[in-house]
Amino acid sequence: SLRTARHKTNLSQEDVAYRAGLTRYTYQKYEKGESRPGHPANPTLRTLLALAQVLGIALTDLVPDDAPDLRSR
Repeated sequence: SLRTARHKTNLSQEDVAYRAGLTRYTYQKYEKGESRPGHPANPTLRTLLALAQVLGIALTDLVPDDAPDLRSR
């Protein structure tokens, strides 16, 4: 999770947000996994790359194992 990765780097939410070019509020929403209660967060690829780089983790670490199949049927 973002929180676990952040704790491993000893960075605050504000530090991660600043280094990734986000507001702290936006980063907090991503760490919680919701943009609004009941609505999943949907960060851009640029945001995911920035967070992975700031936290020193692989981009794939930010994708849940149970990601839905979004291909058209």
